Amino acid sequence: MDSGKRNLIIVIVVVLFVGIALYSLFAGNYNKFVKMDVAIKAAWSQVENQLQRRYDLIPNLVETVKGYAKQEKDVLVEVTNARAKVGGAGNVPAKIAANNELSGALSRLLLVVEKYPDLKSNQNFLQLQDELAGTENRIAVERMRYNETVKVYNEAVRTFPANLIAGMFNFKESPYFEAPKEAKDAPKVKF
Repeated sequence: MDSGKRNLIIVIVVVLFVGIALYSLFAGNYNKFVKMDVAIKAAWSQVENQLQRRYDLIPNLVETVKGYAKQEKDVLVEVTNARAKVGGAGNVPAKIAANNELSGALSRLLLVVEKYPDLKSNQNFLQLQDELAGTENRIAVERMRYNETVKVYNEAVRTFPANLIAGMFNFKESPYFEAPKEAKDAPKVKF
């Protein structure tokens, strides 16, 4: 075999090897981003399931409190308005913001309840309060799972060389579901 044919075969093998390596890099990373994006959407749907459960409980809770605490209209209106914002939120960041606002309003509602001993002993209210507490715990668990999934995805989007593929195919960082700033302040109960 002459050296020209041998050099041609070497060049073809090298080009083929580089082509396969580049294909593996692109296809592997692209598929990884698609799988992570799907995982984020699945995690978010679990968060939404729990948020919907809370959303559905709120009218019953508000009506029960209304019967006992007629003079606390401001808090009840605030909870109702926050719930309406949750229903109208369209994208993930808007839903996160609306649900954080609703969490704050519910905290203030539960503080109002402390003023009414008869309400605190009412079976309907106690059952609703237990349901709400259980739902809040479920939301916290699903929010944690969602944030863990987002963390892995966001790290991949920002890590070299995967960030090149992420940029080419418009994979962008996803938002975390963070607690509202008001959640850092402990509620103050006053009698």
